[in-house]
Amino acid sequence: MATTAAPAGGSRNGAGPEWGGFEENIQGGGSAVIDMENMDDTSGSSFEDMGELHQRLREEEVDADAAAAEEEDGEFLGMKGFKGQLSRQVADQMWQAGKRQASKAFSLYANIDILRPYFDVEPAQVRSRLLESMIPVKMVNFPQKIAGELYGPLMLVFTLVAILLHGMKTSDTIIEGTLMGTAIGTCFGYWLGVSSFIYFLAYLCNAQITMLQMMALLGYGLFGHCIVLFITYNIHLHALFYLFWLLVGGLSTLRMVAVLVSRTVGPTQRLLLCGTLATLHMLFLLYLHFAYHKVVEGILDTLEGPNIPPMQRVPRDIPVVLPAARLLATVLNATAKAIVVTLQSH
Repeated sequence: MATTAAPAGGSRNGAGPEWGGFEENIQGGGSAVIDMENMDDTSGSSFEDMGELHQRLREEEVDADAAAAEEEDGEFLGMKGFKGQLSRQVADQMWQAGKRQASKAFSLYANIDILRPYFDVEPAQVRSRLLESMIPVKMVNFPQKIAGELYGPLMLVFTLVAILLHGMKTSDTIIEGTLMGTAIGTCFGYWLGVSSFIYFLAYLCNAQITMLQMMALLGYGLFGHCIVLFITYNIHLHALFYLFWLLVGGLSTLRMVAVLVSRTVGPTQRLLLCGTLATLHMLFLLYLHFAYHKVVEGILDTLEGPNIPPMQRVPRDIPVVLPAARLLATVLNATAKAIVVTLQSH
């Protein structure tokens, strides 16, 4: 027994340090009590540890899914926000552009100083220019001066409108539309249309004239038309019209032709430009006289004298010779009717 116990005791005494605490507990208390404080909790894995690990993994997965969802939402909201910002910028730019154009247009129409140089003229200057429009110039070697204002030409166009309206009313002209609209359209259409056309020809012929000068030149050239039409609309004589057409209309046309000749170089260019202007100006005066005038009555008065009223039917008493039989029958019928009337009255 001793020999067997010795090795056991020796084995206890010679045990390693990991069994030291276990032996002390046995020797001291005589009972097998395990000190749980000295045990290593991390040496194994229990059921609670697995549950915590599983719960932790699930939380990590949920966090990862939430982060991915937030990233996707951020990308979607970022694209949407970019589009919204771009649309706002485009709308802002369009608003600013419209605002600038509106302000520019308003300032153009509201600023009277822009149009003031074209209408800033004294009445004495207008009167002298009206007289000069009937006097042809002789010096065509250097460019003649043209008035750069529109007050006189505009007033002459309105005067021509009034004279034409008076002629249409006195001649009982029947047209489609209103007389005022026709007169304004005819006069302003000629002034603006012919001015633009002659300016285009002047550009092709290399004439030194601007659009403003062309409008002023043609506008003052209508002074002769106003004189001729005012006289011939009140005195209906075609011979008088042709006389004034050649004298007064010819003088105003020669004035414009001389000015254009002084500003054009080359005989061919001068002939084309001045011939076109003279033809249009003289034909327009003929048109204004005959288009709204009693042409047929004027021609009849000139060729046949005063108009003769048409023949009318006049009732006349024509004696009729009746035969004796018919006369007797008529007398008998009248006597019978008288007797019947007398009997009915009784």
